Amino acid sequence: MKHTAILVDDLPAALSLLESDIQQKHPSISIIGKATSVVEAAKLLQKQEPDILFLDIMLGDGTGFDVLEIFPGLKSKIIFVTASDEFAIRAFKFAAIDYVLKPYSDQDLNDAIEKAKQHIKPDREQLNILKESINTPNQRPKKISLHTLDKIVVVDLDEIIRCKSDNNYTAFFFHDGSKILVTKTLKYFSDMLRNYQFLRVHQSHLVNIKYVKAFIKSDGGYLILKDRKTVPVSVRKRTEVIEALNTI
Repeated sequence: MKHTAILVDDLPAALSLLESDIQQKHPSISIIGKATSVVEAAKLLQKQEPDILFLDIMLGDGTGFDVLEIFPGLKSKIIFVTASDEFAIRAFKFAAIDYVLKPYSDQDLNDAIEKAKQHIKPDREQLNILKESINTPNQRPKKISLHTLDKIVVVDLDEIIRCKSDNNYTAFFFHDGSKILVTKTLKYFSDMLRNYQFLRVHQSHLVNIKYVKAFIKSDGGYLILKDRKTVPVSVRKRTEVIEALNTI
């Protein structure tokens, strides 16, 4: 099945490389346009809507989000392309949106194209999380997108009480008493949230510090949370937990 594509990147060399890679390795994709700016991309998209839009985030005259805001009803599947910027990568993880990291491998590009062919595009709320995280890289994100087995759920970080490892999944427990199972490991979320008041207190537990009521040192050490649940603290995490609680 043939698919059409438009490529948007403000670096001509990167644009040429992407075009060459697609032409050589993905002959089923027909490139119908290339752009190096928001303005050029807007002119192309006014004329025709591609099946797949390869979109760089940082453009010379704005961002990829500016392109999407000009065409809110765009039906194209979007493959975001970004340089290896830690803030951009963090933003994509918080929004649970797939991306291709430059410089990419053949496999990276192939995986992104296959996902784009199969998936619906990210919803408005996910894109808002992505945009906010990239535009304010030094601020604590307010929301996070979570992949469950059958959908993507957008939640407030402040509503998460704790996370518990469940094999290769993670169970999230919320302030309103609800719980969801997410298709990523606890380590994934521990790495992502460690600078945002979340503390890995045990191999199987990640806790939002604002919900900690007390640290009980007896019985090996455990936390009492504001929802009256208890969470064990591992021996090697005791010092870190005490230091973190002293800074609240």
